[in-house]
Amino acid sequence: MTLGERLRKLRKERNLTLADLSSHFHMRKSTFSNYENDYRKPNADLLEELADYFNVSVDYLLGRTNERNPMEKLTALAPEGTLKLLTAEELEFLRELAQDEQRQVLLRESRGLTDRDLAKAIRIIKAFVEEEESK
Repeated sequence: MTLGERLRKLRKERNLTLADLSSHFHMRKSTFSNYENDYRKPNADLLEELADYFNVSVDYLLGRTNERNPMEKLTALAPEGTLKLLTAEELEFLRELAQDEQRQVLLRESRGLTDRDLAKAIRIIKAFVEEEESK
């Protein structure tokens, strides 16, 4: 799916018209029409604004992933405060962890931990998994 197709789909899911979007973003209707028809591409700043508006990631808009908002899935596994303590690599590991039912149990069982302790637990699990995979 192209960027334009995704924008059109998101707009229609919210029952919005091109006029609604152009009014919200203070742009011409024809500009959004050009985006939806893939004649033009929004700049990086507008892409971020559109992603925030539709509650999706920029990667979703650009077609790099079909997962609309990966952070939502992560916040289901760990509180936002914990996520802020993790590196990009650790967040990626957490995404992978979310795919494994057995490992998800470890996270669910650690719900009572503080953000800092949960971040440590995630790092320990990551180190353990990496060690097991290297054998």
